[in-house]
Amino acid sequence: MDRKKILWVDDEIELLRSHIIFLSEKGYEVDTVTNGEDAITSVKEKVYDIIFLDEMMAGMGGLETLAQLKNINKAIPVVMITKSEEETLMNEAIGGKISDYLTKPVNPSQVLLVCKKILEGKKISGQYAAKDYLQDFNQISQALSSGLDFTEWINIYQKLVNWSIELDKHREIGLEQSLNDQFKEANKEFSKFVERNYISWLNVNDKADAPNLSPQITEKYVLNHIRDEGKSIFYFVLDCLRLDQWLVMEKHLTDLFNIEKDYYYSILPTATPYARNALFAGLYPSDIEKNYPNLWVSGNDDDSSMNRYEKELLQHLLDRKRIKLRNELKYIKIIDPEVGRNFEQNIHSYQNTHLTAVVVNFLDMIAHGRSDSDILKEIAPDESAYRSLTNSWFNHSSLLNIFTTLSKMKNVKIVVTTDHGSIRSLRGAKVLGDREASTNLRFKYGRNLKVDEKHAIYVKNSSDFKLPKRGVTINYIFAKEDYYFVYPTDYHKFLTHYKDTFQHGGISMEEMILPIITMEPK
Repeated sequence: MDRKKILWVDDEIELLRSHIIFLSEKGYEVDTVTNGEDAITSVKEKVYDIIFLDEMMAGMGGLETLAQLKNINKAIPVVMITKSEEETLMNEAIGGKISDYLTKPVNPSQVLLVCKKILEGKKISGQYAAKDYLQDFNQISQALSSGLDFTEWINIYQKLVNWSIELDKHREIGLEQSLNDQFKEANKEFSKFVERNYISWLNVNDKADAPNLSPQITEKYVLNHIRDEGKSIFYFVLDCLRLDQWLVMEKHLTDLFNIEKDYYYSILPTATPYARNALFAGLYPSDIEKNYPNLWVSGNDDDSSMNRYEKELLQHLLDRKRIKLRNELKYIKIIDPEVGRNFEQNIHSYQNTHLTAVVVNFLDMIAHGRSDSDILKEIAPDESAYRSLTNSWFNHSSLLNIFTTLSKMKNVKIVVTTDHGSIRSLRGAKVLGDREASTNLRFKYGRNLKVDEKHAIYVKNSSDFKLPKRGVTINYIFAKEDYYFVYPTDYHKFLTHYKDTFQHGGISMEEMILPIITMEPK
């Protein structure tokens, strides 16, 4: 292996011979110069992996030398060494893009530590990540066969998601496939778990025996803050947000807010018309249809046809709970960048609004858009890239600007959640049905639906699942794991077209186990 090359710049370099010998013994190649001019010449003539730079030198000082070195090679790591501990000097050095900072006298171990951290940090971190993951891998595998409850499933999902994000940083250790296989095995067991328990969750009297489900979320996590003296509540529902996507978004917010996280389970089907209406109404879909038939519009299962009355459903929930707001409920649906920018520009006008509900559709648009766009598939070919795409969008979005503005307001509380997640669908499941059956890929309703029970849950009685009855002969099916439904007609064409697309409506951890975030400005 090539020896890492170090350039050490110090006008008292002879006093550092022991340090240089020590580094050489540790496998580093060390060149030395005594002034800034020679340092610049050396960097022009030779490629170095790291530079140690004395701040106080005769002639060209350390900071001036640093600036010129960065003009030659911006990427080269520079460690500033100085006798001074003045904060202004530190700030100047940091502003000059130094990689680390040491105060004289330095000992050889300090220098070695810096070298390892900068030059080998990723490799060493990857080695420990591999060791820790393999340990967790075995523990998770054992847990999957031990009969987990709904809380333990949340913990398993958190672990897998955290490892997904951690291994994104260490693609070189080659554990992605092991993690993908474990996700697949976990979703297989999770689907069995949901199939065994879901109906009982809908009818349980003791809430301790069931997870929080979509209809309970707004009351428990939003309306409970309504009585907070003088607080303005902003309730954001990010359509199709997964836990891993939130975690890459969250890192942009940790300096702005105190953040608390909890989790809940989406109802079935994990699709916007059902899950989001249940979220705002505080009712199951069958109860919405029964109590507010004019607000449950049967039709195509799309956002525009079945989710047009979310504000009204939320207002009915407030009325049922006898909650009177200080002023009128506000509801905004951000369906394109222009609406987002308008809300961003006018956010201060909502500062005194008691409750503002905001629906953000962009993540759902990415998920659906990727299915039909070769460019998006190329940009986000896998889970890691999908998270990266989310991060890129959020970092440049009006939503981040909105959160940033809210972080500067007083007496503001923000609740962020989602109606459902999505799963990368990789296996086709052949389904039979008549031409009137719905077109959804992860759930369907229609007459005489037939599908392999290994691939889907067949709902014989919609009332058991608290779903609207669409007719005596109409039934629902929900895809398990990472399956998606394909009709026999043009089977191979559509099997190929929809493979490796992000879908929702079925049963998986990614679709069902959802974060609820409460944020207050720091």
